[in-house]
Amino acid sequence: MLSSDNSNQERQSLHGNWSSRLAFIMAVTGSAVGLGNIWKFPYMAGQNGGGAFVLVYLLFVFLIGMPVMMSEILIGRRGRRNPVATMALLGEEEGGSKHWKWLGALGVITAMLILSYYSVIAGWTLTYIPKAISGQFTGADAALIADLFDDFVGNPTAVISAHTFFMFLNFFVISRGVKGLEVAVKFLMPALLFLLFVLLYYSVTSGSFSEGVSFMFTPNFAALSWDGVLTAMGLACFTLSIGMGAIMAYGAYLPQETSITNAAVSVVVADTGIAVLSGLVIFPLVFANGLNPGEGPDLVFKTLPLVFGQMQAGVFLATIFFVLLAFAALTSALGLMEPAVAWMVESTNYNRKASSAIIASLIWFFGLGTALSDNLLSEFKFFQGTIYENVDFITSNIMLPMSAVFITIFAAWVMSKNSSSEELDGHGFVYKIWQLLARYFAPIAILVIFLQAIGWI
Repeated sequence: MLSSDNSNQERQSLHGNWSSRLAFIMAVTGSAVGLGNIWKFPYMAGQNGGGAFVLVYLLFVFLIGMPVMMSEILIGRRGRRNPVATMALLGEEEGGSKHWKWLGALGVITAMLILSYYSVIAGWTLTYIPKAISGQFTGADAALIADLFDDFVGNPTAVISAHTFFMFLNFFVISRGVKGLEVAVKFLMPALLFLLFVLLYYSVTSGSFSEGVSFMFTPNFAALSWDGVLTAMGLACFTLSIGMGAIMAYGAYLPQETSITNAAVSVVVADTGIAVLSGLVIFPLVFANGLNPGEGPDLVFKTLPLVFGQMQAGVFLATIFFVLLAFAALTSALGLMEPAVAWMVESTNYNRKASSAIIASLIWFFGLGTALSDNLLSEFKFFQGTIYENVDFITSNIMLPMSAVFITIFAAWVMSKNSSSEELDGHGFVYKIWQLLARYFAPIAILVIFLQAIGWI
């Protein structure tokens, strides 16, 4: 094994650094906070026993998500390059092999594929903003709300247009580099929190807030199955954006004096807090209207518009909600696109703007399969179903777990203790806890998720 002591001291990111610890926390939190927190978390909690699911989810966030996130940040900062180059560089320094670059490539490809369908769903949120503003939900019954959604996703031109616009927004921000990312998240994250608290205020005054709180925080373990536990485990990884290369890429821009442990704790707390706040916004509104909190993916695009349509301030609240969703989707999408753009800038003669345009175009093209999955290609099914369902299954259940497992293995087993402890502030108690979780608990738990996803458990 090659010595790596102080090997990163002279390395500098080719893309610049975050101006402060707060900027990094906001960027990583923005990458982690997305539709998974505001859309996926509430309906999964609703389907799996409420409080019991939330408790298990929080446990896994800190026992699995935290050590993997710390591993990804420390690798990124140690290498100071895009994920592919970082893994090649550190792989040679720490393990004598550049083949670890394929782990970096796995994260970059996974992020691109996830963004290809994420962009389509984010486009749905953008189209629901004018629907909300124009009062299309007001007084509508369930059938009309369902028709609004079905008519939209059944129109390939409308879906592709929304997908195209969302990817253009990503290109516009990413092409401006780290400083552009920082400016975006410094606006989007406070705005997101402000909108969330506006909705929380109305949720508190809905008359069913106590019922929502009880549902979220009173554990009903009888309603939580083993599959629900595994779902909570998988969601804990997904909502933190680990294994996608995003955290590694952002870690490369982290100043050396910033504590990775403190930053990771701040991100995890903020990310989890937003997920819980989203549940406290959504569930009281659902209960106040006598609806089912376990409606699944339809919760956001069919159930909640129905709720807003019956409320006195429904137009205002619906508009706020879908703007909130769009902001969350954009901050998350930026993190998914950055690793591929960083790789292209470092590996080719293309500048930042050209690289951003090429990567955005590739992701847009990949996303056409998802955009057409509910209309022109709805009958084209194989393996797990539609093109979207296959891409979602392969990325979420195979590629992400593989990437997360090998990231923790590399950080905790391949990297020397001197290297990892130097990044994680010495050999103290926190370092030993990280090492225990990253070496044993997190990889085994993620492997269980993987085996369950492919049907072996």
